[in-house]
Amino acid sequence: MKKGDVVKIDGDPHIVETVKVQTPSARGTVTLYKIRFRNLKTKRKADQSLRGDETLAEADFERRPVQWLFGDASSVTFMDLQDYSQFALAKDEIGDEWPYLSEGVEGLVAIVSEGRILGLEIPTFVNLEIVETQPSVKGGSVTSRTKPATLSSGLVVQVPEYMADGEMIRVDTRTGEYVSKA
Repeated sequence: MKKGDVVKIDGDPHIVETVKVQTPSARGTVTLYKIRFRNLKTKRKADQSLRGDETLAEADFERRPVQWLFGDASSVTFMDLQDYSQFALAKDEIGDEWPYLSEGVEGLVAIVSEGRILGLEIPTFVNLEIVETQPSVKGGSVTSRTKPATLSSGLVVQVPEYMADGEMIRVDTRTGEYVSKA
């Protein structure tokens, strides 16, 4: 089981968000997997510890590539790249992914089950523009201190001191941290 897999728990589809492996040191013990799931219907998170020999039923779902069309403060409209149909997702339906969405983001995938959009997968890294930060410091280096920067999606991250407004940066969507210049 890995991040992004979709399984059925109590009849509802759940997506795997994190997997932590614990191997006990005593002989004869079984490896434990601590897994954080998110229910795709209710958006609630659930943590479970599973032994290596336990199995979960796979959910019947489909991954479909989508493209951002337009959005406002409460929802975003996407287009399915396979059949060109359009659908909107409200901010509360894509709460964790919301700060990383902006026009031009590529690699978005919708999770569809029984004709219903259950969720959205975003790429591990996204490029976002700095819209507001303190002026760059003369002589600032790559290894120097950081400062807060507001990005085009509204997300605030710590960036190196030398960065300025209008620059594109790469952000890790798993941690919400600055990775590099884009």
